[in-house]
Amino acid sequence: MRLVRFFFLCYLVLSGYKLNAQNFTVSQKDTLNTILNQSNNAFKASDYDDAIIYGSKLIEKGTDYKSNYYKFLGYDLLGKVYDVLEDNTKARINAQKALEIAFKSKTDTLISKGYLNLGIIYSNSNYHQKGIDFFQKSLELSEQNNEQEQMHMAYINLSQTYLKNKEYDNAYFSLLKAKAISEIHKVNPNDKNAEHLLFAKYYLKNKNYNLAKKELFTSANIADKDSLIDLGAQTYDLLAKLYSEKGDYTNAYVSLEKYNHYNKKIYALKKVEEIEKASAKFGLLEYQKDLNAALKEKEYSAKLIRKSKELTTIFVIATVILLLALIGFFLLFKARKKIIHKLQNTNLALVKAKEKAEKLSKIKTQFFSTVSHELRTPLYGVIGISTILQEDKSLVKHEKDLRSLKFSADYLLALVNDVLLINKIDAEAIRLEKIDFALNVLIHSITRSFQYSLEQNNNKLHIKIDDNIPNNLVGDPVRFSQILINLIGNAIKFNENGNIWLDVLLVEVTHEGKYKTRFVIKDDGIGIPEDKQESIFEEFSQVENENYSYQGTGLGLPIVKKLLELHDSKIELKSDLGVGSEFSFYINLEKNTALVKNSPSKSNSISDLDNAVLQLGGEHTHILVVDDNKINQKITQKTLEKHHFTSDVANDGQEAIDLVREKDYSLVLMDINMPNVNGIEATIAIREFNSKIPIVALTAVEMEEMRVKILDSGMNDIIAKPYDVSQFLSIILKNISETKMTTS
Repeated sequence: MRLVRFFFLCYLVLSGYKLNAQNFTVSQKDTLNTILNQSNNAFKASDYDDAIIYGSKLIEKGTDYKSNYYKFLGYDLLGKVYDVLEDNTKARINAQKALEIAFKSKTDTLISKGYLNLGIIYSNSNYHQKGIDFFQKSLELSEQNNEQEQMHMAYINLSQTYLKNKEYDNAYFSLLKAKAISEIHKVNPNDKNAEHLLFAKYYLKNKNYNLAKKELFTSANIADKDSLIDLGAQTYDLLAKLYSEKGDYTNAYVSLEKYNHYNKKIYALKKVEEIEKASAKFGLLEYQKDLNAALKEKEYSAKLIRKSKELTTIFVIATVILLLALIGFFLLFKARKKIIHKLQNTNLALVKAKEKAEKLSKIKTQFFSTVSHELRTPLYGVIGISTILQEDKSLVKHEKDLRSLKFSADYLLALVNDVLLINKIDAEAIRLEKIDFALNVLIHSITRSFQYSLEQNNNKLHIKIDDNIPNNLVGDPVRFSQILINLIGNAIKFNENGNIWLDVLLVEVTHEGKYKTRFVIKDDGIGIPEDKQESIFEEFSQVENENYSYQGTGLGLPIVKKLLELHDSKIELKSDLGVGSEFSFYINLEKNTALVKNSPSKSNSISDLDNAVLQLGGEHTHILVVDDNKINQKITQKTLEKHHFTSDVANDGQEAIDLVREKDYSLVLMDINMPNVNGIEATIAIREFNSKIPIVALTAVEMEEMRVKILDSGMNDIIAKPYDVSQFLSIILKNISETKMTTS
């Protein structure tokens, strides 16, 4: 019973102590906030004597109450005051002390603000590079903590310093960053006004008078409306210069009149401010001496008082804590055992779940990769044989059947590719590449692939490409093709005896030099009901119509939507039932500024490619086909024969190595997955003794997964099975001709 009473008394003592401490803390905070308001008001009123006194008091009280935050604000204020008084040394010293305190507090917001204020002081003192360095440090921290207003202030001061330093491109970049923030987030109105003014200065330097005038008119309206004297003077001064440079002396005179109006007000205020500055400078030295002496004396007294209080407090608290700790330790020990046991069971379950998820993910990836290869390999045979039979003139009476066979195989291939592609996009396994390509060749290759579908549905395809769009581009032609193929294929599928239009229109050339282009795919088909216009972009969703029967998986439009998201774009749809549909999107195209070589790959027809083969040497062009599948060997050889090439066959990588050693081949078509020695191993071995022969991968494996590995092995190019014959011949001709050019 005595023990219980003792702990109850201890609890009362501690509760009372905590209450007193809490009340005392509130009192301290009120005192500090009062001094802070007095110091800020004095600074705003240009009363620099009082600003220094209150700033010093803020540091003193912040030290007494162990508040790094208020100490920081005190030194920060003194730095600003001395900067206004043009005492650069003291301004930097106080700002540096503020930054040191911010580091001690480990508060990113204070550190960022400290860097910003040091940057302002150094840039005002014409130490521009130091100022820029501090602004950039402030930006790094502000970005990490998503402090948009602080970032905006830093970009504004950074751009102002760059303009002083005549680094106009850097100034413009910083201003764009500031504008991007102020358009979304609320920022300090003064900083937003400065943004307009700095844009105007930049445009004026670059003789862009229209944009400069626009910014200055905005700034002038704000200055006139809110009676902002400094802003008004600077704005009308710049407007006068602008009109003068343009030869518009009437408006220049009007602007000068407005400038003089504001300048007179500034002059009156400046006289008062200069008097305050002189007064502050006159009394500053004596005040500083008295202040230092008083601070030392007070610090000594405070130390004695604090030491006495600390010893008493420590003794009482230590006694109580020791007793509570013994009981707490025992209770915690029991609770800890239970928690540890529970955590062990939970962790074990999580580890098992993680291992299961990883195993399922690997199985899924392996499944799709295996299915892709196993389906594409026989499809290569079906498409290849049907293509060869189509070209056989003795089978003219079976032409329609053969075309239907090839169309069905192509459809099955498209289905496989769609399923694999949607899986990859969902797994975030696709990254856009930057590859050289020709826009007209790409679009006409895509439209040629729809020749049979157009004839089957009796549709006509009309293509219009804006002449102002550069033909030679850099981007990801594969993903770009997939977008257009799905949209054009969709328009053909849902239209009979009609028209499809593909319009490629230039919208504008952006500041970054990109060509903002609008792609429109329009048809006069059945149209899409309004209540279905959102759901068709969902996976496996289709529009049903009782009068029509359509094939498809419902993956085409979801693929288009997701691929456009990778391009930072989105699909737009307009459709009326029974009238037709219009799909459109915008993409920023990038011009290929490198020299584009003419090569056989730019040919548009099989006959052109055959002529190119004959020019390269025709039947003297000997090719080695490396493939472990007998059907694929025959198809590839027959395709080569048909187009004037001769060829040998190797059944695996080791045979290929031996044949390349023995004979002189113009090119090697190399399969990847083979027994004994695979295509990559064979290529590495060949490159050890022959670095010139072009080796092209002819494979059904997933190219995104293997592209880097294939090219790193020493292969020159890749042809994916099944292939388009014109693409097949183009890649072969390109690699043979490039090799001949480098060796001649």
